[in-house]
Amino acid sequence: MKLSLSVRIAEAACKTKLNIPFSKIATIAADLGYSALCMRASVAGVHSSQAELEQVRSVVDQAGLVVSMVTADFNIPQNNDQAPESLQNIEPSLHVAEVLGSRMVRVCLKTEADIPHAQRAADLAAERGMQLVHQFHPACLFEEVERSVSVLKQIDRPNIGLIYEPASLLMCGQEYSEAMMRQILPWLMNVYVQNLVITADGPDHLETWCLGDRPFQLLPYWDESGRGIDYQKVVDGLHAVGYDGFFTVHQAEGIVTADDARAYAVQCKEWVQSLCP
Repeated sequence: MKLSLSVRIAEAACKTKLNIPFSKIATIAADLGYSALCMRASVAGVHSSQAELEQVRSVVDQAGLVVSMVTADFNIPQNNDQAPESLQNIEPSLHVAEVLGSRMVRVCLKTEADIPHAQRAADLAAERGMQLVHQFHPACLFEEVERSVSVLKQIDRPNIGLIYEPASLLMCGQEYSEAMMRQILPWLMNVYVQNLVITADGPDHLETWCLGDRPFQLLPYWDESGRGIDYQKVVDGLHAVGYDGFFTVHQAEGIVTADDARAYAVQCKEWVQSLCP
C-alpha cells in the first residue's frame, strides 16, 4: 500500500479553506516519505482558475509527490443536497483531476435518481482513463454495505468503485472486517482512515439514515484504549485481500500551524509503520 496524506488534516471547520499554506503540507509530506497527497476543494477544485490549478500541480511536482484522489467540489465533503449535482456535469471535476495528475475523483449519490447520472459520468471518466469513487458515508446511498453493492451493480461500470472507510462503516453499524472487504473487493479502489468511538457522551454527532443520530468522539489513530477502530485488523485484512492502492490519513484535526502538522504527520507515519512491520 502507498501512504497518502489528506489536506483535510489542516482544513478549517467550514471545509472550504486550509489553516496553513498548501505548500507547507506538501513539503511536510515529501520530507517524511509519504507517497501522495489527497486533494480537496479547500486547495483546488471546480471553482479554481486554470492558473491556480497549474500552480497547485507545480507544488505537487516539485515535492516529488502525486495526487491520490481529488474531491473537486465543496458540496461533496459537506455531504449536502447539492453534492450529487457534480455527476450531472462531471467534466469540470475530471478537468481538475487531469491537471493535478490524478486518475481518481470522489463523487456522491443521495437517491436512486442519481444512478443514471453516475452511469453517464463514469462513461465520460472512462474516456479519460479515470475512476469515480464513493466513500462509505452517513446520509447517502453508501451507508450500508449491502445497499452499496446493490447500487454499484445497478450502475454497472468498471471504473466506479468504493473508498473503504472503517469509521463511517462503524458509524452506520456495519462490519469493516476482512470478510466485508472480500465482499466489496471488485469495487475497492481507495482507503481512508479515521478513528472514533460511538459513545452517548460524545462531543460530536452525525445523522445517519439507517441508525439516526450517532454521538461520537474522535480518537488518535494510535489510541490504545481499545474503544476505537481495530486498525491492526484493518491492515491485516487489506493485505489478505491483496489491496495495494492508497492508504490515506484522513482525520479532521483542524491543525493551524506547520509545526503541528509536521508533528502529526510524523506520528501518523510511525503508527502506520507499527501496523506493517
